[in-house]
Amino acid sequence: MKIAQDWTEYQVIATGNGEKLERWGAYTLLRPDPQVIWRAQTDLSKYRGLSGHYKRSSSGGGGWQFYQNLPQEWQVSWKGIKFSIKPMGFKHTGLFPEQAVNWADMMKLIESAKRPIKVLNLFAYTGAASVVCSIAGASVTHVDASKGMVERARENATLNGISNIRYIVDDCKKFLEREIRRGNKYDAIIMDPPSYGRGTGGEMWRLEDNLYDFVLLTKKVLSDDPLFVLISSYTTGLQAGVIKNLLTLCFGAGDIDADEIGLPTDEGIVLPCGNRGIKIWNKR
Repeated sequence: MKIAQDWTEYQVIATGNGEKLERWGAYTLLRPDPQVIWRAQTDLSKYRGLSGHYKRSSSGGGGWQFYQNLPQEWQVSWKGIKFSIKPMGFKHTGLFPEQAVNWADMMKLIESAKRPIKVLNLFAYTGAASVVCSIAGASVTHVDASKGMVERARENATLNGISNIRYIVDDCKKFLEREIRRGNKYDAIIMDPPSYGRGTGGEMWRLEDNLYDFVLLTKKVLSDDPLFVLISSYTTGLQAGVIKNLLTLCFGAGDIDADEIGLPTDEGIVLPCGNRGIKIWNKR
């Protein structure tokens, strides 16, 4: 398992009863986590200084209950890179801290390439990976079907003084098909596909039905001298071995790392947070 251990402004304090207690800078939030099937050692909702609690509703969904006068949004940083945090619907904050495992690998690969690198970030959400790759020296195209998430991505870039990321609000498959027709190529591709979703025109996305063909499509926009392709997933059933098989079948055997990723907790355990696979060319 790859563990994101290099945070100073984020930590998982405790877990249990389907929830995780996290510190995000100066504020502490309690949120649901489907991986936490064990009992809590203490009542996490009574944690001193708890800032907010996302509570599930018995009728489905849920909402935030705040115990302090929280700002609408605030920032945390990772290795000096700033990210905006904002409690949103369906328990999210706009950032997945475990992705620091991938950020570190991508930065190292881009910086060590010693050449201009074009990165395509698909299903790019609030753009943490786009910011990290840009800071490492790459030119980045950021694609997501949600206009609101793209606006959040622009905010994260602005926090770090970045103004050269290309933002596209579009269905990722449709965008790829246009790039193929245009003959545009990229040296590195990142994707974090959802389990289910709809494109800008109402297109249905179902990961187990669509991912293989989608990954094959990305092969057509890879440059002749590719650097890496990285797939992250939080979908139950898309294990690291499955991602490795996809990368092998689509891009050929070779240097492929496939791992579960996780976050350390103050309890002395590691919280599983999904899986990733990365195919690397010309590894140094």
